[in-house]
Amino acid sequence: MKKFIQKNKLSLVILTTVGIAITASSFINPKPKPAPVADDLEGTISISGAFALYPITVKWASEFKKLHPKVTFNISAGGAGKGITDALSSLVDIGLASRDIDPSEVKKGAYTIYVTKDAVVPTFNTNNPDAAALLAKGVKRDQFLSVFVTGGTTNWKQLAGKVSVPIHIYTRSDAAGAGETWAKYFGKKQEDLLGIGVYGDPGLAQAVKKDVTGIGYNNLAYLYDLKTRKQIPGISVLPIDVNGNGKIDPDENFYGTIDQLTEAIATGKYPSPPARNLGFLFKGKPKKKELIEFVKYVLTTGQKFVDENGYIALSNTKLQEELKKVN
Repeated sequence: MKKFIQKNKLSLVILTTVGIAITASSFINPKPKPAPVADDLEGTISISGAFALYPITVKWASEFKKLHPKVTFNISAGGAGKGITDALSSLVDIGLASRDIDPSEVKKGAYTIYVTKDAVVPTFNTNNPDAAALLAKGVKRDQFLSVFVTGGTTNWKQLAGKVSVPIHIYTRSDAAGAGETWAKYFGKKQEDLLGIGVYGDPGLAQAVKKDVTGIGYNNLAYLYDLKTRKQIPGISVLPIDVNGNGKIDPDENFYGTIDQLTEAIATGKYPSPPARNLGFLFKGKPKKKELIEFVKYVLTTGQKFVDENGYIALSNTKLQEELKKVN
């Protein structure tokens, strides 16, 4: 019995000693903890411009700030024309551009980096008495030209062949990428478009929504609910009869959800223009560290937010081309 007890005592001592040794070892040589990474990126980034690019830019800025809390953003929407002018006048760091850049603007130092893609689409009031016929037939490019530019078409019956009601045209009053892009679809300039001028994308959408016989055009972000992915009540996309055969064929019927439409834009089923690239415009190549890092973020990690926010991702080849502009 004594031997048994002694052996157990010995075993107990050994176990206890080992336990102490392990504990001591852990205390003397603790496992090193990784040092926190210091974020030395700071500064203020000011941005203004296109309503089309405004929503996704706000999202990018919000996500970027989570990674770099010391970077502050001042972002406003006022139309592409204002954003480009502000950037070239050094009033802001980035002008949100939703149209082609004029040679005169390039001479002033305009330096554009494209970040995503979307489209301008024609709109009409959901309660238009000719709505069913219009959705089934669509509208041809030449018919849109006759409404928005030449003024030859002034009644919805001329388009739908049903109820006779006048067409009330609404257009952008501000220098807008949407207006310029919609006009480019006809080979024209924004100032060639007819209609009552309304400020901004939200204003134009609201004007058509309030007028049962109204017609206009908008960027996608102002026509679709990003939660339901469907068109917002009261205003509808007026489908384009792309092949001009007098009806909306199954492969032209891609307006039900924003995902269907963005896929049609990405695959080229929706015409370009009015599909277009959207870009950040700088006065000269960006040099501020925070600007460079923000652009790099947008063209890499930030691209994961593009689809869910109703935009179209640029091809990988195009993204690499744009990244080279800041390296």
